[in-house]
Amino acid sequence: MNSLFLSALLAVSPLIGLNETDWSPALQKTVTVNREAVTLFRFAHRDGSNNHLYGEHLSLILDQNHRLKGFVRLEAVGARQDLPAREEAQKISDVFLRQVAPDLLQNRKILWIEPHDEVIQINEDGKRRSLTLTGMKVKSRNTKTGLYFWTIVNADRQVYVFERDIKWIVFPGKRGTEKWLHDAWLDEQWGGKLPISE
Repeated sequence: MNSLFLSALLAVSPLIGLNETDWSPALQKTVTVNREAVTLFRFAHRDGSNNHLYGEHLSLILDQNHRLKGFVRLEAVGARQDLPAREEAQKISDVFLRQVAPDLLQNRKILWIEPHDEVIQINEDGKRRSLTLTGMKVKSRNTKTGLYFWTIVNADRQVYVFERDIKWIVFPGKRGTEKWLHDAWLDEQWGGKLPISE
């Protein structure tokens, strides 16, 4: 694992209870987010299981100052349904943001806290099937910049999705910021397969 991959992995490991030895590098790519060059890192399970688009993965984006712009950690173990209540989800989110992005707490307006689904595909008995991961999403807006950010908290009381500085286009009502942490976006941009790392 090269130094950039290792630095990226170590940046999130203590924040999300991650055992870095379980993951191996799958992709490193310079991409653009809101006209800014950033680096997308993707990790897959070291044993190679479910290592495909829409499969299990840990992905994160670091800006040029190595600030975390977002991450997702999508694993089959996150499919439990006993979610935290809204108040608990907010408290967990607040603790996470104080560590990762304290600036977001200064001008925050919480918009809503509701269950949110992410769907992955896993291999089981030689067949691929869809698995829904449900978490409690805490969606907020930075009242100073007008940009959106959110966390999603799973049944293990851990943040497994974080995105920040998301632009929204009011008309026609869609996200304006690129979706490099989302496999449907990668599929669309790269024609159904992951590119070779830089």
